Amino acid sequence: MNPEPFLQLDRTIHEKGRLAIMSLLAAAPTLLFTEIRDTLRMTDGNATAHLRTLLEAGYVAVTKSLEGGRAATSYALTQTGRRAFADYVGLLEQIVAQTRPPLPSR
Repeated sequence: MNPEPFLQLDRTIHEKGRLAIMSLLAAAPTLLFTEIRDTLRMTDGNATAHLRTLLEAGYVAVTKSLEGGRAATSYALTQTGRRAFADYVGLLEQIVAQTRPPLPSR
């Protein structure tokens, strides 16, 4: 087994909470903080900490706006984040491929 793909996994994304957030944002153009928090059943503090880490890495962008007179914070993947997530998934696919038995020869 080639250990190289394991060593290349992006540790920023690899943490369970951040991987979940990146997966959600990869499937939607933008999500409100409350949608992320509620979907993943995180506390405000936990979601905020993970989003801050992703923001500092340049993987997500934040937009603050007013909706119905109330403040709303939404997040979206940046191009860098989308590329990092695609690379991460590609490495996972390499790892999984290594665990499959070879096809019998004919």
